[in-house]
Amino acid sequence: MQDYQLKQMPKVELHCHLDGSLSPGLIRSLLGRVVPDAELMVAPDCRNLAEYLEKFSLPLSCMQTVEGLRLAGYDFIRSCAAENVCYAEVRFAPQFSRERGLSDAEVIQAVLDGLEQGKKEYGVEYGVIVCAMRHLPEEENLAMLRAAADFLGKGVCAADLAGDEAAYPMSGFMGLFQQVKAMGMPFTLHAGECGSVQNIRDSIAAGARRIGHGIAMRGDAALQALCREREIGVELCPHSNLQTRAVASEAEYPLIEFLQAGIPVTINTDNRTVSGCTLADEYAFVQKEWGVTDAQLWQMTENAVRVSFADEKTKARLLEKIRQSRMEAETI
Repeated sequence: MQDYQLKQMPKVELHCHLDGSLSPGLIRSLLGRVVPDAELMVAPDCRNLAEYLEKFSLPLSCMQTVEGLRLAGYDFIRSCAAENVCYAEVRFAPQFSRERGLSDAEVIQAVLDGLEQGKKEYGVEYGVIVCAMRHLPEEENLAMLRAAADFLGKGVCAADLAGDEAAYPMSGFMGLFQQVKAMGMPFTLHAGECGSVQNIRDSIAAGARRIGHGIAMRGDAALQALCREREIGVELCPHSNLQTRAVASEAEYPLIEFLQAGIPVTINTDNRTVSGCTLADEYAFVQKEWGVTDAQLWQMTENAVRVSFADEKTKARLLEKIRQSRMEAETI
């Protein structure tokens, strides 16, 4: 597809961090100063994940007030609408926005208010995924998740676990996510971004309905078959995965391998501003770099709807919209 067609195509985003996706314009407005792009976006010669994560301090400083959080939610929907993302699940860790005394519930409500305002103005549907953090005490994560559970079905759609998976493997969080399951909250889990295939296995055993990144599953036919059979979505984020050196080169990236294995793969941005890319950019990149066909792009978009945390009525509506657009595109 041409770039303009990729932009017009209805798209679905499932793995996107709010703090890594605040637009440069919003950050400059909230900080009241000129902020060079180099302070917000990762450099082309980024060496590793740690260097990548350095770019989050500025946007997080903008997310410490009700107004900043509300504007962040609104800004995210606006950026989605600009490239025809019709449904997005955006994730963040409420614990990172409590420096000025806000509670987890107040943080979540403020973001939801901004997202809802954006939905009313732009028509983009959304769900919020709250992130427990690996380095935080279990009681702190559990308190946040309990607060988030009150918003389940009212904007919040799922939970996640993010952070340094090498230092804090999934095996240490099995009990926490049994409690999340008991709350009735579904979850996706960051796993296998940095080489540990065991974290993916443990995440699936814990009950994850999706896996964030999952790069370490490359070459593991049995685990890939398990994801296919259980319809566990794998949220790939090509630009981010290459920038953080999750793989050494484009040649090692497992997108085509996962597609051929029948895994319900989805394409995502991870962090729109930090990575400097839109979802349309990601779609163009996978077509150019790995020869992904138009049919495969449409298939991955439908995959995203099916493995999303949206309700069945919303899924049916989104699938109809996507299939209608595909039919129109293929008759031109």
